[in-house]
Amino acid sequence: MSETPDPEVIELASKVFGLARTGDAEGLAAYVDAGVPANLTNDKGDSLVMLAAYHGHAPAVAALLARGADADRANDRGQTPLAGAVFKGEDAVVRALLDGGANPEAGTPSAVDTARMFGKAELLELFGSR
Repeated sequence: MSETPDPEVIELASKVFGLARTGDAEGLAAYVDAGVPANLTNDKGDSLVMLAAYHGHAPAVAALLARGADADRANDRGQTPLAGAVFKGEDAVVRALLDGGANPEAGTPSAVDTARMFGKAELLELFGSR
């Protein structure tokens, strides 16, 4: 019994995912405050936090986490926002995620594994201090 997705819901979700990719923290906050789930995911399991993190938008990440988004929510490939931010070299996003409770050991590969892979000793030190 599969339902046909409502085109208006699909359009809204596409808009909100776009806000995450472009880092519109105020727009994301407004939509989540109006009822869009903070942990909304796309067809690949990428959450709003994952998209904002991967595209380097620390204020958007912080806004979503402040509204209950899961900092450790992995996508369908087991990747977490923190590991993605480490991979992309987004230090401000890494700090926003850690401040929001992200676990550096979560995911496959984890943020710790990713930092090791890319020789990011400063991040390994930061993770160890948490």
